[in-house]
Amino acid sequence: MSTFDAAAFLPDNLLERIRERAAVHDRENTFPQQDLDELKDAGYLSVLVPAELGGAGLGLEQAALLQQRLATASPATALAINMHLVWTGVAKVFSDRGVPGLEFVQRGAVAGEVFAFGISEGGNDLVLFGSDTDAAPQPDGGYAFTGTKIFTSLAPVWTKLGLHGLDTTDEEAPKLVFAFIDRTDAVVTGDDWDTLGMRGTQSRTTRLNGAIAAPEHVVRRIDPGPNPDPIVFGIFSVFEILLASVYTGIARRALDLAVETAQKRRSKKSGTTYSQDPDIRWRVAGMGLAYDALPPQISALARDVDQLADHGPRWFSLLSGVKHRAVVMAKQVADEAMLVAGGGSYFSSNELSRLYRDVLAGQFHPSDPESAHATAATAWLGPLEG
Repeated sequence: MSTFDAAAFLPDNLLERIRERAAVHDRENTFPQQDLDELKDAGYLSVLVPAELGGAGLGLEQAALLQQRLATASPATALAINMHLVWTGVAKVFSDRGVPGLEFVQRGAVAGEVFAFGISEGGNDLVLFGSDTDAAPQPDGGYAFTGTKIFTSLAPVWTKLGLHGLDTTDEEAPKLVFAFIDRTDAVVTGDDWDTLGMRGTQSRTTRLNGAIAAPEHVVRRIDPGPNPDPIVFGIFSVFEILLASVYTGIARRALDLAVETAQKRRSKKSGTTYSQDPDIRWRVAGMGLAYDALPPQISALARDVDQLADHGPRWFSLLSGVKHRAVVMAKQVADEAMLVAGGGSYFSSNELSRLYRDVLAGQFHPSDPESAHATAATAWLGPLEG
Protein backbone atom coordinates (compact mmCIF):
# COMPACT_ATOMS: atom_id res chain seq x y z
CA MET A 1 0.00 0.00 0.00
CA SER A 2 1.66 3.19 -1.18
CA THR A 3 0.19 5.31 1.64
CA PHE A 4 1.37 2.96 4.39
CA ASP A 5 4.02 4.53 6.63
CA ALA A 6 6.28 1.66 7.68
CA ALA A 7 8.49 4.08 9.62
CA ALA A 8 5.62 4.69 12.03
CA PHE A 9 5.99 1.09 13.24
CA LEU A 10 9.75 0.75 12.66
CA PRO A 11 11.30 4.19 13.11
CA ASP A 12 14.80 4.87 11.83
CA ASN A 13 16.34 5.11 15.31
CA LEU A 14 14.97 1.69 16.27
CA LEU A 15 16.32 0.19 13.06
CA GLU A 16 19.74 1.68 13.70
CA ARG A 17 19.90 0.15 17.17
CA ILE A 18 18.90 -3.22 15.76
CA ARG A 19 21.47 -2.89 12.97
CA GLU A 20 24.26 -2.10 15.44
CA ARG A 21 23.44 -5.16 17.52
CA ALA A 22 23.13 -7.50 14.51
CA ALA A 23 26.89 -7.80 14.02
CA VAL A 24 27.38 -8.65 17.70
CA HIS A 25 24.77 -11.42 17.70
CA ASP A 26 26.21 -12.84 14.50
CA ARG A 27 29.73 -12.84 15.91
CA GLU A 28 28.77 -14.18 19.34
CA ASN A 29 26.06 -16.56 18.09
CA THR A 30 23.47 -15.16 20.49
CA PHE A 31 19.77 -14.39 20.38
CA PRO A 32 18.85 -10.69 19.92
CA GLN A 33 16.88 -10.34 23.13
CA GLN A 34 17.03 -6.53 23.10
CA ASP A 35 15.58 -6.49 19.59
CA LEU A 36 12.68 -8.66 20.71
CA ASP A 37 12.11 -6.52 23.79
CA GLU A 38 12.05 -3.28 21.81
CA LEU A 39 9.81 -4.71 19.11
CA LYS A 40 7.44 -6.09 21.72
CA ASP A 41 7.30 -2.71 23.48
CA ALA A 42 6.52 -1.09 20.13
CA GLY A 43 3.54 -3.43 19.64
CA TYR A 44 5.20 -5.15 16.69
CA LEU A 45 4.21 -8.65 17.78
CA SER A 46 0.53 -7.79 17.42
CA VAL A 47 0.56 -5.81 14.16
CA LEU A 48 -1.61 -8.48 12.49
CA VAL A 49 -4.11 -8.66 15.35
CA PRO A 50 -7.41 -6.78 14.78
CA ALA A 51 -7.65 -3.39 16.44
CA GLU A 52 -10.73 -4.45 18.40
CA LEU A 53 -8.59 -7.07 20.14
CA GLY A 54 -5.82 -4.60 20.94
CA GLY A 55 -3.57 -5.05 17.90
CA ALA A 56 -2.61 -2.69 15.10
CA GLY A 57 -5.14 -4.18 12.68
CA LEU A 58 -2.71 -4.35 9.77
CA GLY A 59 -3.05 -6.66 6.79
CA LEU A 60 -0.54 -9.14 5.44
CA GLU A 61 0.42 -6.65 2.72
CA GLN A 62 1.49 -4.12 5.33
CA ALA A 63 3.24 -6.73 7.48
CA ALA A 64 5.24 -7.82 4.42
CA LEU A 65 6.44 -4.25 3.93
CA LEU A 66 7.42 -4.05 7.59
CA GLN A 67 9.37 -7.30 7.42
CA GLN A 68 11.26 -6.06 4.37
CA ARG A 69 12.19 -2.95 6.33
CA LEU A 70 13.19 -4.90 9.46
CA ALA A 71 15.37 -7.26 7.39
CA THR A 72 17.43 -4.31 6.14
CA ALA A 73 18.55 -3.83 9.74
CA SER A 74 18.94 -7.44 10.87
CA PRO A 75 17.95 -10.41 8.69
CA ALA A 76 18.19 -12.80 11.63
CA THR A 77 15.89 -10.73 13.80
CA ALA A 78 13.40 -10.39 10.96
CA LEU A 79 13.48 -14.12 10.23
CA ALA A 80 12.98 -15.00 13.90
CA ILE A 81 10.07 -12.57 14.28
CA ASN A 82 8.64 -14.01 11.05
CA MET A 83 7.79 -17.22 12.84
CA HIS A 84 5.69 -15.42 15.43
CA LEU A 85 4.03 -13.33 12.74
CA VAL A 86 3.20 -16.48 10.77
CA TRP A 87 0.91 -17.68 13.54
CA THR A 88 -0.73 -14.30 14.04
CA GLY A 89 -1.09 -14.15 10.26
CA VAL A 90 -2.76 -17.57 10.17
CA ALA A 91 -5.09 -16.39 12.92
CA LYS A 92 -5.98 -13.43 10.69
CA VAL A 93 -6.58 -15.73 7.71
CA PHE A 94 -8.95 -17.73 9.92
CA SER A 95 -10.84 -14.75 11.32
CA ASP A 96 -11.10 -13.07 7.91
CA ARG A 97 -12.76 -16.22 6.58
CA GLY A 98 -15.02 -16.81 9.54
CA VAL A 99 -13.07 -19.83 10.77
CA PRO A 100 -12.89 -20.05 14.59
CA GLY A 101 -10.12 -21.58 16.65
CA LEU A 102 -7.15 -19.21 16.75
CA GLU A 103 -8.56 -16.34 18.77
CA PHE A 104 -6.27 -17.36 21.64
CA VAL A 105 -3.28 -16.62 19.39
CA GLN A 106 -4.52 -13.10 18.78
CA ARG A 107 -5.23 -12.47 22.45
CA GLY A 108 -1.91 -14.02 23.41
CA ALA A 109 0.09 -11.86 21.02
CA VAL A 110 -1.44 -8.73 22.54
CA ALA A 111 -0.69 -10.06 26.04
CA GLY A 112 2.98 -10.62 25.19
CA GLU A 113 3.09 -14.29 24.29
CA VAL A 114 5.80 -15.27 21.78
CA PHE A 115 4.69 -17.92 19.32
CA ALA A 116 7.21 -20.16 17.58
CA PHE A 117 6.87 -22.44 14.58
CA GLY A 118 7.41 -26.17 15.14
CA ILE A 119 6.72 -27.78 11.80
CA SER A 120 10.10 -28.73 10.28
CA GLU A 121 11.42 -32.23 10.94
CA GLY A 122 14.64 -33.83 9.76
CA GLY A 123 14.07 -35.86 6.60
CA ASN A 124 10.37 -34.98 6.38
CA ASP A 125 9.94 -33.53 2.91
CA LEU A 126 6.15 -33.76 3.27
CA VAL A 127 6.39 -30.69 5.53
CA LEU A 128 2.77 -29.57 6.13
CA PHE A 129 1.32 -32.74 4.66
CA GLY A 130 2.81 -35.24 7.11
CA SER A 131 4.71 -35.60 10.35
CA ASP A 132 7.05 -38.03 12.10
CA THR A 133 5.98 -36.63 15.47
CA ASP A 134 3.54 -38.81 17.38
CA ALA A 135 0.33 -37.10 18.49
CA ALA A 136 -1.29 -39.24 21.18
CA PRO A 137 -4.90 -38.35 22.06
CA GLN A 138 -5.61 -37.71 25.75
CA PRO A 139 -8.83 -38.49 27.65
CA ASP A 140 -9.71 -34.78 27.96
CA GLY A 141 -9.41 -34.10 24.22
CA GLY A 142 -5.87 -32.79 24.35
CA TYR A 143 -2.81 -34.38 22.73
CA ALA A 144 0.65 -35.47 23.85
CA PHE A 145 3.37 -34.84 21.26
CA THR A 146 6.55 -36.90 21.07
CA GLY A 147 9.18 -36.28 18.41
CA THR A 148 11.87 -33.91 17.21
CA LYS A 149 11.43 -30.56 15.50
CA ILE A 150 14.30 -28.78 13.78
CA PHE A 151 14.96 -25.14 12.85
CA THR A 152 12.83 -23.87 15.73
CA SER A 153 13.46 -20.13 15.49
CA LEU A 154 12.96 -18.12 18.70
CA ALA A 155 14.05 -21.27 20.54
CA PRO A 156 15.34 -19.51 23.70
CA VAL A 157 12.32 -17.26 24.18
CA TRP A 158 9.07 -18.70 22.84
CA THR A 159 6.20 -19.18 25.25
CA LYS A 160 3.94 -21.19 22.95
CA LEU A 161 4.98 -23.54 20.14
CA GLY A 162 2.61 -24.19 17.25
CA LEU A 163 3.30 -27.63 15.83
CA HIS A 164 1.86 -30.67 14.13
CA GLY A 165 1.98 -34.41 14.70
CA LEU A 166 0.33 -37.60 13.45
CA ASP A 167 -2.43 -39.34 15.39
CA THR A 168 -2.25 -43.00 14.34
CA THR A 169 -4.84 -44.29 16.80
CA ASP A 170 -6.89 -45.39 13.81
CA GLU A 171 -4.29 -46.96 11.54
CA GLU A 172 -6.63 -46.86 8.57
CA ALA A 173 -7.52 -43.20 9.04
CA PRO A 174 -4.62 -41.33 10.67
CA LYS A 175 -5.08 -37.65 11.38
CA LEU A 176 -2.63 -34.79 11.20
CA VAL A 177 -3.06 -32.72 14.35
CA PHE A 178 -2.18 -29.01 14.58
CA ALA A 179 -1.93 -27.62 18.09
CA PHE A 180 -0.02 -25.38 20.49
CA ILE A 181 2.00 -26.41 23.52
CA ASP A 182 3.53 -24.49 26.41
CA ARG A 183 7.20 -24.63 27.36
CA THR A 184 7.40 -27.31 30.07
CA ASP A 185 9.82 -29.99 31.27
CA ALA A 186 8.50 -32.18 28.44
CA VAL A 187 10.19 -29.83 25.96
CA VAL A 188 13.97 -29.97 25.60
CA THR A 189 15.64 -27.19 23.62
CA GLY A 190 19.03 -28.13 22.22
CA ASP A 191 22.08 -25.91 22.07
CA ASP A 192 23.05 -26.91 18.54
CA TRP A 193 22.66 -23.67 16.54
CA ASP A 194 26.13 -22.93 15.15
CA THR A 195 25.58 -22.07 11.51
CA LEU A 196 27.05 -20.19 8.58
CA GLY A 197 24.49 -17.39 8.74
CA MET A 198 21.20 -16.30 10.33
CA ARG A 199 22.90 -17.02 13.64
CA GLY A 200 20.76 -14.67 15.69
CA THR A 201 17.59 -16.65 15.00
CA GLN A 202 18.86 -19.39 17.34
CA SER A 203 16.72 -21.91 15.48
CA ARG A 204 17.63 -24.82 17.70
CA THR A 205 16.43 -28.42 17.70
CA THR A 206 13.41 -29.07 19.93
CA ARG A 207 12.73 -32.48 21.42
CA LEU A 208 9.22 -33.28 22.60
CA ASN A 209 8.72 -35.95 25.24
CA GLY A 210 4.98 -36.18 25.61
CA ALA A 211 4.46 -32.41 25.53
CA ILE A 212 0.80 -31.68 26.19
CA ALA A 213 -1.48 -29.49 24.10
CA ALA A 214 -4.62 -28.60 26.06
CA PRO A 215 -7.96 -29.33 24.35
CA GLU A 216 -8.61 -25.64 23.73
CA HIS A 217 -5.25 -25.37 21.95
CA VAL A 218 -5.88 -28.22 19.51
CA VAL A 219 -6.65 -26.28 16.35
CA ARG A 220 -7.27 -28.80 13.55
CA ARG A 221 -7.41 -32.55 12.87
CA ILE A 222 -7.12 -33.18 9.14
CA ASP A 223 -6.24 -35.97 6.74
CA PRO A 224 -2.54 -36.22 5.86
CA GLY A 225 -1.47 -35.18 2.37
CA PRO A 226 -2.50 -32.22 0.23
CA ASN A 227 -5.52 -30.71 1.87
CA PRO A 228 -7.75 -27.67 1.25
CA ASP A 229 -8.18 -27.06 4.98
CA PRO A 230 -7.72 -23.42 6.07
CA ILE A 231 -4.79 -24.37 8.32
CA VAL A 232 -2.78 -25.50 5.28
CA PHE A 233 -3.60 -22.44 3.21
CA GLY A 234 -3.10 -20.13 6.16
CA ILE A 235 0.34 -21.43 7.05
CA PHE A 236 1.52 -21.75 3.45
CA SER A 237 0.37 -18.31 2.35
CA VAL A 238 1.65 -16.32 5.31
CA PHE A 239 4.88 -18.30 5.63
CA GLU A 240 5.86 -17.95 1.97
CA ILE A 241 4.96 -14.27 1.70
CA LEU A 242 6.79 -13.25 4.87
CA LEU A 243 9.84 -15.34 3.91
CA ALA A 244 9.93 -13.65 0.53
CA SER A 245 9.74 -10.34 2.37
CA VAL A 246 12.76 -11.04 4.59
CA TYR A 247 14.99 -12.05 1.70
CA THR A 248 13.79 -9.13 -0.40
CA GLY A 249 14.75 -6.88 2.51
CA ILE A 250 18.24 -8.40 2.53
CA ALA A 251 18.54 -7.66 -1.16
CA ARG A 252 17.52 -4.05 -0.63
CA ARG A 253 20.15 -3.57 2.05
CA ALA A 254 22.86 -5.21 -0.10
CA LEU A 255 21.89 -2.96 -3.02
CA ASP A 256 21.99 0.14 -0.82
CA LEU A 257 25.42 -0.80 0.52
CA ALA A 258 26.72 -1.44 -2.98
CA VAL A 259 25.51 1.98 -4.13
CA GLU A 260 26.99 3.68 -1.08
CA THR A 261 30.34 1.99 -1.61
CA ALA A 262 30.43 2.72 -5.35
CA GLN A 263 29.83 6.39 -4.65
CA LYS A 264 32.67 6.51 -2.10
CA ARG A 265 35.37 4.33 -3.67
CA ARG A 266 37.68 6.18 -5.99
CA SER A 267 39.72 4.62 -8.77
CA LYS A 268 43.44 5.35 -8.90
CA LYS A 269 43.32 4.60 -12.60
CA SER A 270 40.57 7.02 -13.63
CA GLY A 271 40.51 9.41 -10.71
CA THR A 272 36.73 9.13 -10.53
CA THR A 273 34.46 7.25 -8.16
CA TYR A 274 33.48 3.71 -9.02
CA SER A 275 29.94 4.95 -9.61
CA GLN A 276 31.29 6.34 -12.90
CA ASP A 277 32.80 3.03 -13.99
CA PRO A 278 30.72 1.42 -16.80
CA ASP A 279 31.19 -2.10 -15.46
CA ILE A 280 30.15 -1.13 -11.93
CA ARG A 281 27.17 0.77 -13.29
CA TRP A 282 26.14 -2.35 -15.24
CA ARG A 283 26.34 -4.48 -12.09
CA VAL A 284 24.35 -2.04 -10.00
CA ALA A 285 21.77 -1.68 -12.76
CA GLY A 286 21.36 -5.44 -12.90
CA MET A 287 20.91 -5.56 -9.13
CA GLY A 288 18.27 -2.85 -9.30
CA LEU A 289 16.41 -4.51 -12.15
CA ALA A 290 16.32 -7.81 -10.26
CA TYR A 291 15.27 -6.25 -6.96
CA ASP A 292 12.54 -4.02 -8.38
CA ALA A 293 10.51 -7.03 -9.55
CA LEU A 294 9.90 -8.50 -6.10
CA PRO A 295 8.24 -5.88 -3.84
CA PRO A 296 5.26 -5.45 -6.20
CA GLN A 297 4.83 -9.22 -6.52
CA ILE A 298 4.86 -9.67 -2.75
CA SER A 299 2.40 -6.82 -2.25
CA ALA A 300 0.03 -8.17 -4.90
CA LEU A 301 -0.08 -11.69 -3.46
CA ALA A 302 -0.36 -10.44 0.13
CA ARG A 303 -3.21 -8.16 -0.92
CA ASP A 304 -4.96 -11.11 -2.54
CA VAL A 305 -4.73 -13.04 0.75
CA ASP A 306 -6.10 -10.03 2.64
CA GLN A 307 -8.94 -9.55 0.17
CA LEU A 308 -9.89 -13.24 0.03
CA ALA A 309 -9.06 -13.62 -3.65
CA ASP A 310 -9.64 -17.09 -5.07
CA HIS A 311 -6.76 -18.46 -7.12
CA GLY A 312 -7.91 -22.02 -6.58
CA PRO A 313 -5.17 -24.61 -7.08
CA ARG A 314 -2.91 -21.90 -8.53
CA TRP A 315 -2.35 -20.49 -5.04
CA PHE A 316 0.42 -22.94 -4.22
CA SER A 317 2.50 -22.30 -7.33
CA LEU A 318 2.04 -18.54 -6.93
CA LEU A 319 3.12 -18.60 -3.29
CA SER A 320 6.03 -21.02 -3.64
CA GLY A 321 7.07 -19.12 -6.76
CA VAL A 322 7.32 -15.72 -5.09
CA LYS A 323 9.37 -17.17 -2.24
CA HIS A 324 11.69 -18.95 -4.69
CA ARG A 325 12.16 -15.87 -6.85
CA ALA A 326 12.85 -13.69 -3.83
CA VAL A 327 15.60 -16.00 -2.58
CA VAL A 328 17.20 -16.40 -6.01
CA MET A 329 17.08 -12.64 -6.54
CA ALA A 330 18.49 -11.87 -3.10
CA LYS A 331 21.38 -14.26 -3.55
CA GLN A 332 22.15 -12.75 -6.97
CA VAL A 333 22.07 -9.22 -5.54
CA ALA A 334 24.28 -10.19 -2.60
CA ASP A 335 26.78 -11.79 -4.99
CA GLU A 336 26.92 -8.68 -7.15
CA ALA A 337 27.09 -6.35 -4.14
CA MET A 338 30.22 -8.14 -2.91
CA LEU A 339 31.87 -7.58 -6.28
CA VAL A 340 30.87 -3.93 -6.41
CA ALA A 341 32.17 -3.32 -2.89
CA GLY A 342 35.47 -5.05 -3.58
CA GLY A 343 37.81 -7.06 -1.38
CA GLY A 344 36.86 -5.21 1.79
CA SER A 345 33.51 -6.97 1.72
CA TYR A 346 35.27 -10.30 2.21
CA PHE A 347 36.19 -9.42 5.79
CA SER A 348 33.78 -10.79 8.38
CA SER A 349 33.47 -7.36 9.98
CA ASN A 350 31.87 -6.01 6.79
CA GLU A 351 28.07 -5.95 6.80
CA LEU A 352 27.94 -7.29 3.27
CA SER A 353 29.85 -10.35 4.38
CA ARG A 354 27.11 -11.10 6.90
CA LEU A 355 24.32 -10.47 4.39
CA TYR A 356 26.09 -12.79 1.95
CA ARG A 357 26.02 -15.57 4.54
CA ASP A 358 22.53 -14.83 5.81
CA VAL A 359 20.97 -14.95 2.36
CA LEU A 360 22.11 -18.54 1.84
CA ALA A 361 19.59 -19.76 4.42
CA GLY A 362 16.74 -18.93 2.06
CA GLN A 363 17.26 -21.98 -0.12
CA PHE A 364 16.61 -24.32 2.82
CA HIS A 365 13.17 -22.98 3.79
CA PRO A 366 10.09 -24.58 2.30
CA SER A 367 9.39 -24.40 -0.53
CA ASP A 368 12.88 -25.41 -1.60
CA PRO A 369 13.89 -25.06 -5.27
CA GLU A 370 12.87 -28.62 -6.11
CA SER A 371 9.45 -28.26 -4.52
CA ALA A 372 8.84 -24.85 -6.10
CA HIS A 373 9.66 -26.20 -9.56
CA ALA A 374 7.55 -29.34 -9.08
CA THR A 375 4.60 -27.22 -7.98
CA ALA A 376 4.99 -24.89 -10.95
CA ALA A 377 5.31 -27.83 -13.36
CA THR A 378 2.09 -29.34 -12.03
CA ALA A 379 0.30 -26.00 -12.34
CA TRP A 380 1.28 -25.61 -15.99
CA LEU A 381 1.56 -29.20 -17.22
CA GLY A 382 -0.72 -31.11 -14.93
CA PRO A 383 0.30 -33.90 -12.53
CA LEU A 384 2.77 -36.62 -13.42
CA GLU A 385 1.16 -39.63 -15.03
CA GLY A 386 1.22 -43.07 -13.48
